[in-house]
Amino acid sequence: MKRIFRNNGLSIVLVVLFLLFWWAQSVAGYKQYNEEQVDHRQPTVTYGEYLTGNHFLEATMENWESEFLQMFAFVVLTVFLYQKGSAESKDPNKEEEVDKDPRRSKKKDSPSPVKRGGWVLKLYEHSLSLAFLLLFLISLVFHAVGGAGDYNEEQREHGRTEMLSTWQYMETSRFWFESFQNWQSEFLAVGSMVVFTIFLRERGSKESKPVATAHTETGE
Repeated sequence: MKRIFRNNGLSIVLVVLFLLFWWAQSVAGYKQYNEEQVDHRQPTVTYGEYLTGNHFLEATMENWESEFLQMFAFVVLTVFLYQKGSAESKDPNKEEEVDKDPRRSKKKDSPSPVKRGGWVLKLYEHSLSLAFLLLFLISLVFHAVGGAGDYNEEQREHGRTEMLSTWQYMETSRFWFESFQNWQSEFLAVGSMVVFTIFLRERGSKESKPVATAHTETGE
């Protein structure tokens, strides 16, 4: 058990924290939703009903959407853009290991797509960015689905009959406000990381340059 945690501790702790805060979000959202229902003289819902409802779906997916967009953009942008001195950037003055053509690799333990070559390798070369892009698009769609459902519930509560489809909801300013308010914060966070790692250090962290490294040195 100790060996499993030693080798996988980072992912295990991150998953636990994710589940903990996702649960906390659901509890807080459930209470807020029922408070609003009472204020509007509408029936309250059970916790289980809230988890399968549009309010929780929309709130969750609009956040996931921005996270996956951030990671997709950062993975792609760091292929060809540089920030001298940052631990999050490649060195613009030398060829990095990640830029080398895997077709020339002679490593016996290379992943199977590298050994197969062809279109399989071509796809694998970009599998990280494609995975984040796919997750972003899925989250975007479910954000729209949940948002449209939540919007229509509000319309019914106010005695209105005009309902929106998922596509129509995606054309509203409300949908894009929900998206943009999260997108801008994600790029602020990752941009701060890029710049802060030029001058600041965290001893022992993979996301930092060694403490004694000069500010001008790029990468790890």
